[in-house]
Amino acid sequence: MNIEAELKKRAKEIEDRLYTLVPDIKDGRQRVLDAMRYSLEAGGKRLRPVLFMEFFRLAGGRDMHAALDMACAVEMIHTYSLIHDDLPCMDDDDMRRGKPSCHKAFDYATALLAGDGLLNLAFETMTSSVDPNGMKTAAYISKMSGVHGMIGGQTIDVCKNGCLSDLQELRNMVGMKTGALIKASCAGGCIFAGADSEVIACAERYAEYVGLAFQIRDDLLDAIGDEKLLGKKVGSDSKLCKTTFYTELGREECERRIRQLSDAALEECRRFSESEFIMQLTGWLAGRNI
Repeated sequence: MNIEAELKKRAKEIEDRLYTLVPDIKDGRQRVLDAMRYSLEAGGKRLRPVLFMEFFRLAGGRDMHAALDMACAVEMIHTYSLIHDDLPCMDDDDMRRGKPSCHKAFDYATALLAGDGLLNLAFETMTSSVDPNGMKTAAYISKMSGVHGMIGGQTIDVCKNGCLSDLQELRNMVGMKTGALIKASCAGGCIFAGADSEVIACAERYAEYVGLAFQIRDDLLDAIGDEKLLGKKVGSDSKLCKTTFYTELGREECERRIRQLSDAALEECRRFSESEFIMQLTGWLAGRNI
């Protein structure tokens, strides 16, 4: 399997549905809808919705159309978080994936509202499902994206101004800020498929390992990555004097921990049959340069 080609194929399937979910309204609301669509169309790996769809399948899910809408909702939440992350009051980034950030392409107020709009559209999309497991999935994703997860981790990061006291505090923050939405994708797919608690717990462990490895790789890329490949400036963490895995561990130890975490994630993959894609994806994420 050519994992990059397969990932692009699956991302395209998600995007084809994702873009249709944003309303097309030609009145005073058009500007914010244009900003929402602009950010959704900025590209990216679509990792979270791809993980949702794959774990839904691995857990025995059948209604792929309904699962696709749930997966798109997760991507809306992720995209809203990126819009807000880039704002001057947060990370103050002018570029995202090689394009001007939403607040640069539009303006601060429109970007703020576009993020809010995507979050609300995500929950509108999730709660439109007639599947009996839909509300359970929506509740789980809500928890993982709120103060018990992504928002909680982001709050710690902001309150500490990125300067955390030790490696454990960094790991806890990352587990919420980055890892929780990956967990929402993996375990959420299993919940939507009606999986039992053992399967859901396996997906959660996988997500914890992959989420942490993903962030360590991100920290490395911010320090030593290629700006042309990343589509944004590198070295922003250093300029802000942020505590990262790179500053705490150095390159060699970061690489070792990524391998260790990826191996642990692969062990969880082996609990599922027909898991070739997820195993190859895990290996690719460990060595990615974007």
